[in-house]
Parts: sequence; C-alpha cells; structure tokens
Amino acid sequence: MKNILSFVGIGLALLALVLVYDGLYIVKEGEQVVVTQFGAPVGEPVTQAGLHVKIPFLQQTNFFDKRIQIWDDEPREIPTNDKTFIFLDITARWRISDALQFMKRAGNERQAQSLLSDIISGTVRDMVNKNDLIEIIRSSDWSRDSMSSTTPAASIGSKPKLGRDKLIDEIVKTAQRATPEYGIELIDVMFKRVNYTDKVRGTVYDRMISERKRIAAEKRSLGEGEKAEILGKVERELQTVLSDANRQSLNIRGQADAEVTKIYGEAYGQDAEFFAFFKTLESYKKSVGENTTLVLSADSDLYRYLQSVKAERP
Repeated sequence: MKNILSFVGIGLALLALVLVYDGLYIVKEGEQVVVTQFGAPVGEPVTQAGLHVKIPFLQQTNFFDKRIQIWDDEPREIPTNDKTFIFLDITARWRISDALQFMKRAGNERQAQSLLSDIISGTVRDMVNKNDLIEIIRSSDWSRDSMSSTTPAASIGSKPKLGRDKLIDEIVKTAQRATPEYGIELIDVMFKRVNYTDKVRGTVYDRMISERKRIAAEKRSLGEGEKAEILGKVERELQTVLSDANRQSLNIRGQADAEVTKIYGEAYGQDAEFFAFFKTLESYKKSVGENTTLVLSADSDLYRYLQSVKAERP
C-alpha cells in the first residue's frame, strides 16, 4: 500500500511539474507573445516582459520581436522621368506594431520582409518614374557651393523642385498607408546608394567635368576681378603716398634753399669783396687741375685779385 501511495505521489509531483513547466512562459525584453488555443488567438498580445501563465497543453505561445528591424533590398535599375536609368540601393527600418494582426496577415518575419519588398520597392519605383533625376540626387536645400566632389551630377541646372529628402518623405508616407494592415510600422526609408548604369555613366561624367570647368572658370573670373580691385586700390594708395612724399620733399627743399640763400646773403653782407673773391677761388678750384695752364686776360677778376695781392706786399 505504501508503495502504491509513493508511486501516486511521484506521479502527481511529475504531473504538477509538467503542468507548471508548460503553463508558465517568460517574455523577454524586446519580445511580444500571441497566445493561441487550437490555432485561434486568445486575448491581446502580451508585450510586458516577465513571467506569464497559460493553460498547459491547450494553449501555445507565438513569440515575435518588437524591436526595430532592418529591411534591405537588392539594387534595382529604375528609369527616371527624364529617361535616365539609375541603380537604387534602398534600405528601411520597421517593427511589428500589432503582433496579433502581424500573425494573421504576415505570419512570420520572413514573409514580412517579402511583403515589405513589394510595398516599398513598388512605391519607390512609382516615385522615381514620376520625377527627374535631379530630384533624386539633390536635397531640397541644394546649392552649387554645397556640391561635393563625389556627388553625381545630372544636367546641371536650377535648384530641384522637390529634392531627395522630401521625395523620401513622400515614399514613406505612401508606403505607411499599406503596412498597418499587416501589423507593421514602417519607420523610415533611405537611399543607401544612387548610381548610373553603364550606358549613361560616360555622358554623366562628361557633364560633371564640364560643370566643374564652368564653376572653376566662374571662380577664376571672380578672383581676377577681386585681384584687379585690390591692385587698383594699392595703386591709388601708392600714388597718394608718393604724392604726399613729393610734396613734403619739395617743401623741405624749398625751406633748405631759402635757408641757404639767407646764409649766403648774410655772408655777402658782412664782406662783399671777400665773398666775391672766395667764390671766384672756389670756381677756379673746381675748373683748374694740377697740370692746367691758365691764361688770364688783364681785365679778368682773378688777375685783378692777384694784382691787388701783389701790390699789398711790402
């Protein structure tokens, strides 16, 4: 009897353990669970992390990720409105916003990726087909000065009407209308890479080179204009400085000449005869050398001075 009771006790303990093991489940952070009974959902999705209870054996748990996930598409060749074929490499971020709806319509994440490919790729293709290339490769705040050396250039012209950023916003808004019915929230869409096909790449590169040369010529012309303006300003300043210097020089020379004339006048006034004699000697000193033979006339000043000196000797 005791053995039977022991076996019964062990069996009940094992049954209780199995019931507890299958009746409890843990929801981790970043997860959400849909509980089903015979394949039909029971209640609302469980999004709160922690330990939860279900009916053992009759109910099953379906776990879904509630974190942000990445969708990547293969690069696709798409024609623009101006008949330019480009390769677009697109990515997007999404998450499961309604696990119950997601399980009903999408089923699993692999199927969800396929649905997103249809929705996003179709929307992108439609938007690219309706817009010129300039709208895809340039942002709405584009300007010539903001172009980088690696930015592809379309037919260089005016500022885009819409721009890449606003075009992407339109793509997201359009695609977001279709995703809620699958329990999916589309967060954003991004262009990872925009490139030209081999058929048009050479033509585009030629246009890029031509535009760069045009910008360089424009910058060079502006530089030459500024150079001429600076040189003109320097020349005017130089002429002003030289004019002031010449004026001061003439003024100083005039004052010096006046001072010399004054000194000569004072010296001449003290002894006019001696001053005349001294100036005469100075003039002959400059004009007569060591081997010079001087022929004087009887009425020359020097002869007259020499005669007067001879007459004064004792």
